[in-house]
Amino acid sequence: MEWLRSKTTMVAGGCLALLGLQGYGMMSMRNTMEDRMSSVERELQAMHNQDSAKVSQLAADLEAVTKRIGNTSQELNEANGIAEQLKKENAAATQRLRRELAAKADAKAISQVREETAKGLNALQQDATAKFDGVNGQVQGVRTDLDSTREDLAKSKSELGTLIAHNSTELDQLRRRGERDYIEFDINKNKKAERVGDVIVQLKKTDVKKQKFDVVINADDTEILKKDRTANEPVTFMVGRDRLRYEFVVNSVDKDRIRGYLSTPKDKALAAEATGRRSQ
Repeated sequence: MEWLRSKTTMVAGGCLALLGLQGYGMMSMRNTMEDRMSSVERELQAMHNQDSAKVSQLAADLEAVTKRIGNTSQELNEANGIAEQLKKENAAATQRLRRELAAKADAKAISQVREETAKGLNALQQDATAKFDGVNGQVQGVRTDLDSTREDLAKSKSELGTLIAHNSTELDQLRRRGERDYIEFDINKNKKAERVGDVIVQLKKTDVKKQKFDVVINADDTEILKKDRTANEPVTFMVGRDRLRYEFVVNSVDKDRIRGYLSTPKDKALAAEATGRRSQ
């Protein structure tokens, strides 16, 4: 019995000990859980405080950015206004510069035109002077030729010993001088040539308005063409071995008809002798 009591006491003591241990474990676990929960609450509170701070900072930053955006928008509007004003001033300056350049260009062009005109006038004056000198020289040459022609004509008249007759009355006066023979002619235009003295004449063309004619004179078997000759203009040609001077004068030019005279030396032998002496 004693053993049973002792055993019972030990079992009861073990149970109590076990219950004590379980109670202690439960209390220890409860404390641990409470400490953990307190730690979590503290962390949550810290996180809440930290998030609140971040939110506050973000709100402050947002407000600052909003202000800056407002300031930037105002500055942008002001910058646009300034840019527009600068654009207008630049356009006005460009127009003014163009006007000034145009004025300078016009002045330069006018100056250039004046300079070119002056050069042109100077060149024209020099050219005119040179041409005048050339023409003056030509005039002097023509005068010299004219004087020489007049002298030759006077010499020819002296050699011929005759003058030009313009009509039958003047021709009679020349005949009375007795210095040369005068043979009158009236020639029509046809295919057949006509004899006048010792030469043969063929009329080729007449111009009544201008009193001009073309003839072919055959002397010593040689044809001599005289073109574009005028009425009362002596047509002189040489005949024979002694080169005696003949004179063909047309006083009137009609349509396909000429009238005038042929002047020949009166004494051909004496004339030939005189010509020979002059040629020596």
